[in-house]
Amino acid sequence: MSWAVGDELPPLQVQVTRERLVRYAGAALDFNPIHWNERFAKQVGLPDVIAHGMLTMALGGRLVTDWLGDPSRLLEYGCRFTRPVVVPDDDKGALVEFTGKVGEVRDDGTVRVDITARFDGKTVLGKATAVVR
Repeated sequence: MSWAVGDELPPLQVQVTRERLVRYAGAALDFNPIHWNERFAKQVGLPDVIAHGMLTMALGGRLVTDWLGDPSRLLEYGCRFTRPVVVPDDDKGALVEFTGKVGEVRDDGTVRVDITARFDGKTVLGKATAVVR
């Protein structure tokens, strides 16, 4: 496979629902009430229940591994959490949109992919990059 700077990955859109949060909490053993208890989330200053940051990050990783077709080709992945994904208590949830672009092709055969994650028109992951082979 050959890549060039500027190549775009197929976009990924994910509806994050409260049900998805419960499933993720069980898998990750992260039962922090800000991810399931609206009253508690508001008491600590949040607008509502928010998605787990690591769930949002994992979905960004999925953008890359879906594109690669082989998750073992993902060598590094990191980001900063810049904004929460607020998940309403309805069947629709919160739409999170992921895009990616090749930012650098390196001499060693690896490629840096720059990932953008947006919720409600705003970026929720900062400096999200993956290195792939």
